[in-house]
Amino acid sequence: MLDTTTETETQNPGVKRLTSGSLLVRNTVWNLVGQVAPMGVALFAIPMLIRHIGTDRFGILTIAWMVVGYFSLFDLGLGRAMTNLVAQNLGGNQQDDLPAIVWTANCVMAVMGIVGAIVLAALSPLLTYSILKIPPNLQQETLHSLFLLSISVPLVISTAGFRGILEAQQKFGLLNFVRIPMGVATFLAPVAVLPFTTSLTALIGALVLARVIFFIAYLGLALREMPALRHRFGFDKTLMRPLFTFGGWMTVSNVVSPLMVYVDRFLIGSILSIVAVAYYATPYEVTTKLLIVPGALVGVLFPAFSTAMVADPQRGAMLYRRAVKYVGLFLFPFVFASIIFGHEFLQIWLGHEFAAHSTRVLQILSIGVFANALAFVPFALIQGVGRADITGKIHLLELPFYLLAVWVLTKHFGIEGTAVAWTIRTIADGFLLFGASGKFAGRMTRVRSIVAIVVGLATVFALAMIGMGFPDKTLFAATVLLSFAAITWLALLGRDERIAIQDLKYRLLAPRLGSSQLGHES
Repeated sequence: MLDTTTETETQNPGVKRLTSGSLLVRNTVWNLVGQVAPMGVALFAIPMLIRHIGTDRFGILTIAWMVVGYFSLFDLGLGRAMTNLVAQNLGGNQQDDLPAIVWTANCVMAVMGIVGAIVLAALSPLLTYSILKIPPNLQQETLHSLFLLSISVPLVISTAGFRGILEAQQKFGLLNFVRIPMGVATFLAPVAVLPFTTSLTALIGALVLARVIFFIAYLGLALREMPALRHRFGFDKTLMRPLFTFGGWMTVSNVVSPLMVYVDRFLIGSILSIVAVAYYATPYEVTTKLLIVPGALVGVLFPAFSTAMVADPQRGAMLYRRAVKYVGLFLFPFVFASIIFGHEFLQIWLGHEFAAHSTRVLQILSIGVFANALAFVPFALIQGVGRADITGKIHLLELPFYLLAVWVLTKHFGIEGTAVAWTIRTIADGFLLFGASGKFAGRMTRVRSIVAIVVGLATVFALAMIGMGFPDKTLFAATVLLSFAAITWLALLGRDERIAIQDLKYRLLAPRLGSSQLGHES
């Protein structure tokens, strides 16, 4: 996100520092690295774990990873609510209130973490002996592992609170200094135990130990970056209502949104077959990986919006408009390529049969991913201004219609119908979020954003209907992408943005040019 002051000139230097384009770009890159690095390690670690501990134990280990993630919902959205309040106070120069906000939120989160640990420990026997189909020879080992895993729940929840302090201050470099090793340790900690034992209890014990270490690291960084926390401890019960109001609606979104992500697979399995689940889930996992980019961006934009919309709404609106534009410009070539060359990609990767069943699914889902990626930005803006109730209500509104659409379309059109239902939901979600965001970012922003979505999706959908041979596809794709690049440069980027890109290009090439010129002169 390029930083200029031609659209808006903030009067608050602190706000400009926390929302500067160069800082947001750098932090987005940090977030991308923080998400991609653990995925790379997983490619190495997972086969090794399966080979050494067996499929049954590995299945239980994956459930352990899932349980830790799901029980993080016990923070009731308070970590995000605290980040929002801290960022707003930084934008309003009300830093005297920060210790009370931080300690109040973290005390409540610690209590909720203990509750979560008790619930998991109480459910462990039921999970082991009744709900999960654990082999008899692994049941005792699994029960001990779940008891041990419950210890990590308060750590996971409290970690989110101290991490939020760094997010509010745009300290994503420091944050990822811990997040990247933590993500890597999720896979490597069990691997490190393998030379000594294949006991599931030991493997999960290594995960819990890693959580303890990283909790201490986050706590230390939070105290260093906000020294007032070391000297002032405050619990303000008047903050409970705003924290729980925001956090409660965050929890609604955090529960309903994953439900809408995974329910389609269960319905496919019940209506069609397990094989159909594989034909649907594989292109879904491939296409939704594109959402890593807008996900990394909005992780940075959420605290930036919280800060800017309090102290300088005009600057916040400018950041919003540019974020929507850059997400669309960045993703369009990838979405276009996945639609045009989806069949060839699937055939090379998974074979002819998979390509025959999954190509149209991939193309339809790509359209939905494009809409969903754009919608990330208004989602972050609405929550950044403290209106998590709007996003929660939108998700609650969408859920029954989506469930009905998935059921009907899957029953009549198979997995392609499922993909259509998912894509229609993401488009509707985008329109609702852009419509709601217009209240905060201006009516013209809302209208232009919706028009951009309509034009972009209509173009992509039309391309999905084209049937051509590979040489024709290649020529057509080259023509479209070159035209897209020209239109972007001449019409969609402002003069200040083109200058910034040229300056960046000069800075990147200057060292090479300097060395080549020096060699020529010598």
